[in-house]
Parts: sequence; structure tokens; C-alpha cells
Amino acid sequence: MAAESSARTAAAPAAPPVTHLRVFARPSASASRSSGPVFTTEICRDADRFAELASAWHELYRCTRTATPFQSHAWLHSWWLSYGNRRGLRVVLVRRGTKLVAAAPLMLVHRPLPVLVQLGGSISDFSDVLLHDDCTEAAAAALAKSLARLARTAVIDLREVRPGAAAERIFARWTGPRTQLDDSLCLELPGVPMDELLGRLTSSRAQRARAKLRKLDALGIEERVVPKDEIPAAVGRLLELHRLQWQGRGVTPEHLSPRFADHLTRSVQSMTEYGDARLTEFRLSGAVVAADLTLMSGLLEGGYLYGADPVLRARKVEVASILLRSGARRISTSGRATLSMLRGDEPYKHHWRPEPVGNQRLLLARRRTAPLLAAALGDVAARRRGKELLHRWREQRVGDGGGRT
Repeated sequence: MAAESSARTAAAPAAPPVTHLRVFARPSASASRSSGPVFTTEICRDADRFAELASAWHELYRCTRTATPFQSHAWLHSWWLSYGNRRGLRVVLVRRGTKLVAAAPLMLVHRPLPVLVQLGGSISDFSDVLLHDDCTEAAAAALAKSLARLARTAVIDLREVRPGAAAERIFARWTGPRTQLDDSLCLELPGVPMDELLGRLTSSRAQRARAKLRKLDALGIEERVVPKDEIPAAVGRLLELHRLQWQGRGVTPEHLSPRFADHLTRSVQSMTEYGDARLTEFRLSGAVVAADLTLMSGLLEGGYLYGADPVLRARKVEVASILLRSGARRISTSGRATLSMLRGDEPYKHHWRPEPVGNQRLLLARRRTAPLLAAALGDVAARRRGKELLHRWREQRVGDGGGRT
């Protein structure tokens, strides 16, 4: 996963005096001849109004097969409270009659150009829209029309869109300028028991992995899922273990920030109640020596954040084996198909021969905002070029001996 939302300090545009705007979509000819309810759209700009959507949003989230945990209301609303700008909220809602059937959680920022980005920011591994499974195509058409109205003055920039996501339907229907780019790489395993994961390895590597698991059993490490009422204290322990684990090795600064702790505590407590999050602690001789936060949706679960006491490293205990065995045990009985390692191409993940899955970045504009899209693409290219140059410089510095002290 990534760290900090780049939209946090972005300047916000002036908002109109109304808190939200309701726009009625024109029914099609076939809809006019039928007795079924028409689609209506609403742009929610008010944080209190967004909070009130929790129940309807949760129902839609449950009925969107491709949704990930980062599209849950608990995650998104909590993120807004910690990271949102004061006047940028633009949550697009589509109803069929009184039933919420589509939603796009967006925020307007200036970078310095006007851009509509997803709620959840860079601390979310996936972004997407929600489309009810009962009327996916019709809901996608209504949502695309509403998004097109918003795109008259801003480019829509959807980062970290997983292959097969509902946002792909919006992209396919888009009639204006549009661009698809590569985004972060994720690594994924099938949701099978540990023995089957070991069967994916070469015989020598599987033998070493089994030896590590036997060592865990010999140590007597105990595993416990934290109940909802203990989540606040457990999140605090998780973040402290995460700090200790990465101390002196470049911890992500955002993970140590108060706003991240507040967001994680709020969201995980609510998501635990709904079965969308699981915080597991591992104890050795009565002390918590590791903790893992896993987020879950209908099709997948992913290890979002973990922390481990350096005492485990000193005792040559491989924390990844602890977490993977725990995750495999639970997902194999859940019916979920994918055990995601989420974003990141760290070497330890490749030990288990995961499948690489690339996220996408979808940019949408209208003809009148095509120059904004061109500017956004220029910025993307410049940033990528800058990262490449920095990477080469670091490699050269290490090769010349400048990276050693």
C-alpha cells in the first residue's frame, strides 16, 4: 500500500451555497413506455449528507460483485474525515426509484488544474465506482451521463483501478477524450489452503517453508482475532509494532501520523462489525509480537498493514509465513477467490509465486476539457521520467560506493 494522499493540501474551489444538487435524468423512449422507475442522479457535496448514506451505500456495496474493501462506506467516509478538503466533496449518486444503484465517490482538487479524484487517496490500494449487480448496464449508463456533466470543467482521474472493476464500464461508455495508463502492480494468490500454496513452490523451497512453519509451531505463537470493542487499542498496538518493525529502515511517514491512526481506528472498527476487516494479533509468551490488518470484500481479501516486534527477527522467525498461513486458513473457508498482497513488488512476496496484476489509471474528459487532459498526461509523463532518473542516480551512487557509510 502507499502512504499519503496528495490531495490533502490541495486548494479547494469555491462551493455553491447549496449542499447538494439533484438532477433528474431524462428517461429513454423505452423507459417512457414502461412502468418501471426512472433513474435520478444527485451530486452530494455535504459531508453530513455523505455520512447519512451509510446504510444505502452498504447495501449497494454488498450488491456490487467487483467492489473491494476500499469502496466501503466505512473506509471512504472515515478517509474523508481525515484527509478530505473542506469544499471538494463530489459524490455522484444514481437511484432507480428510491434504491441506490450506482455511486462514484469523488473529490474536486486543483493540482493546479481542476481534477476530480477518487476518495480514499493514495492510502487505498484500489479505487472504483459502485454499480448494482441487478442493473449494471443501465446504472453504468446513468452514472456515465452524470460524470460527463461533472467533466465539463474538470478531468476525472481514477487511480488504482483493478482489472474487471466497475469503472471499466464507465470508461467503455465514455464518448469524450479518454486515456488508460498503467498504475501500480499488485501480487495475488488463489484463496486456497496453505498446503495448496506450498504445492505452488519448487520442492526445495516448499521444504524450507514447511521448516519455517514447524518452527512457528515449536515456539507456540498464539493467534487471536480482535473483537470490535477492542479495535481502538489494538490499532494502536499494530501501529506501534509497525513503527518498531521499520525503525531505522525507512518507515512510511504517513503511517505514523495522527490522522492515519484516526482513520484506521474509525474505519476498522466499523468494517469489523460488517465483516469487512479482520485485525489479528499473534502472541508469544503472553506478549503481542505481531499484528495484521486484513481487509475483505466479496471476492478478495488483502493484507493491508502489519507490524512485528524486532524480537521475531532476532529469533529468525519469518513474519511473512505467520501472516500467510493465517490468511490462507481463513480465506479457504470464506468462499473468496483471491488472497491479495495488494500493491508493492517486494521480493519476499515473490517467494510464494504470486500472479502479477496491474492496476489501471483511467482519465476521462470532455472535448472542452481536452487541453486539461493533455496537461494531466504531460504531468504524468514528467513525474515518471523524474522517478526513472532518480532510480538511475541511486543505482549509480550505490555502484560507485556512495550508498555505503
